[in-house]
Amino acid sequence: MRVTFLGTGIMGLPMARNAAGGGIEVRAWNRTPEKAEPLRQNGVEVLADPVEAIDDADVVVTMLTDAGAVRAVVETSGVLDALRGRIWAQMSTIGIAATEEMVRRAAAEVAYVDAPVLGTRQPAEAGELTILAAGPPEAKERCGELFDAVGSRTHWLADEPGPATRMKLALNTWVVELVEALAETLALAERLEVDPAQLLEVIRGGAMDSGYAQTKGKAMIERSFEPPSFPLRLAAKDAALALEAAEQAGLSPPMLAAVREQFERAVAAGYGDGDLAATFAALVER
Repeated sequence: MRVTFLGTGIMGLPMARNAAGGGIEVRAWNRTPEKAEPLRQNGVEVLADPVEAIDDADVVVTMLTDAGAVRAVVETSGVLDALRGRIWAQMSTIGIAATEEMVRRAAAEVAYVDAPVLGTRQPAEAGELTILAAGPPEAKERCGELFDAVGSRTHWLADEPGPATRMKLALNTWVVELVEALAETLALAERLEVDPAQLLEVIRGGAMDSGYAQTKGKAMIERSFEPPSFPLRLAAKDAALALEAAEQAGLSPPMLAAVREQFERAVAAGYGDGDLAATFAALVER
């Protein structure tokens, strides 16, 4: 099996490394070429041209920052032609409108699989991502080998693209709201002269606890936001995509709107390249 990764950033690089470690023949391309170079140590062929990288691939993965980045790659001369007859696993989080756009661009000649992932840097490095997938049945078996190499669980949600992205937006709403609620809880504890570490200990193992609360809570207390597991600027992008989807569905979720605004303020204040837990720092320092 031959897989090409277009995009080797925080998520794409460890995914490509794990795919190669799983016995898959991997090629990689990145807009900033030096970011892909470490993959050579893992037997990955790194190429400077995306069209050349796609040549002979069974599956082409796009794992890029946002819809604009995916669009820019697809609009690169020759890329869409090179994708014809192959499986395109679009694993970036790009929202509903951009997913529909990419399905149209793929048309009937490209087997488009809508496959965003749940997880951040550490699960990507450990090969423990959760893949949400939707696409043509004929792509399921071939993608299964790849998904097993980069993740621990795959949920195949439908036989046509779209539901996986919608599920990802719903789940992202839970994540960003949980992190902001935790940030406000710990900020209040500090202001009330309550030890926030004790607060985490009080909830540990109980119905109010979660692994995410313990991990992000520790980072908030220690003001440890580098290197980011998931940059705040990307979390802000995801919050905006989720809010857009909600509004198009006839909802006006006040908490999600407030979280998006807080994340955007934090990015504007200079915290965008830190972990999304840095929303806590933006809150207490404001």
